[in-house]
Amino acid sequence: MPGSKKTTQAIGQTGEAIALAYLRRKGYKILETGFRFFRGEIDIIARDRETLVFIEVKMRTGSRFGRPEESVTAGKQQQIRKVAEGYLFKHRLWHVACRFDVVAIRPDGRGGCAVEHFENAF
Repeated sequence: MPGSKKTTQAIGQTGEAIALAYLRRKGYKILETGFRFFRGEIDIIARDRETLVFIEVKMRTGSRFGRPEESVTAGKQQQIRKVAEGYLFKHRLWHVACRFDVVAIRPDGRGGCAVEHFENAF
């Protein structure tokens, strides 16, 4: 369905905006968003002090499909790792500390959103 794709994209953009604001409040320096390498994408690349952080953002508007972080499957993790390798290669970052985080966003039951940040998620 054409409308469904657009809604999914809009939800994704909203989730990324919420995650960016959250990470900036925590003192992260945002380096890049929507980094694409071949067929993969990393939502946010940031620095947390000296650590380079590759961040996957997942947002749910309800509980029908489970918790947002549950959708970061082993296959998705592998894809993110490959894209991260591409980023490191492209930017010649040979010896930098890295980690993979997930920011999960879901309704909080009061009309807003709850943000949960899983550092070193995989």
